[in-house]
Amino acid sequence: MADYSATLSRVEDYFDRSATKVWERLTSDAPVSRIRQTVREGRDRMRALMLSRLPADLAGVRVLDAGCGAGQMTAELAARGADVVAVDISPALVAIAQARLPAEHAPRVTFASGDMTADHGAFDFVLAMDSLIYYNTADIKQALSRLGERTSRAVVFTVAPKTPFLMTFWTLGKAFPRADRSPVMVPHAHATLTRVTQGKVSKIDRVSRGFYISECLEYRP
Repeated sequence: MADYSATLSRVEDYFDRSATKVWERLTSDAPVSRIRQTVREGRDRMRALMLSRLPADLAGVRVLDAGCGAGQMTAELAARGADVVAVDISPALVAIAQARLPAEHAPRVTFASGDMTADHGAFDFVLAMDSLIYYNTADIKQALSRLGERTSRAVVFTVAPKTPFLMTFWTLGKAFPRADRSPVMVPHAHATLTRVTQGKVSKIDRVSRGFYISECLEYRP
């Protein structure tokens, strides 16, 4: 897990130190640039797609929001009745998520900061929106295996798909890293993830909106 740990450290450093204010604004109703507006809209579409994979009534259902960020997914899950454990590597983002959660939903949500693949208990579903996009194939396989061990129904997650556009940015990002830029996303083909997980990964759909391109996949333990 050396590669995973190194990437995890870079992700923590970025979101907890360099980009907290950016993500706080992006996940609010505050005005943003046109580029960031497309990212906001794309994330909204992806969140809705992922939530559509779960029952409408989540009363009595336990869900891990793996990489909860500023808490938009967490709030929607709790509003539908789920018991939620919301985990993020960034304590700063967890604090924002906790502050934004409507008081009426607070009894159903437990917040934690740290590694989303650690043992946070048993779940019916895991949702990991854009929280595995910085990891290589071996690390994603290991993360899904660890999450799947404690998940009875499905892990719904996203990856950056292998498109010419993203492959170009991936190559440039590796060639010209910059301290204030997000860790480099690693594009994946869903067929590769399906193969390395012995058929446990299936493709749901892709969301493409301006500068936001992400693919929703589902892992069945």
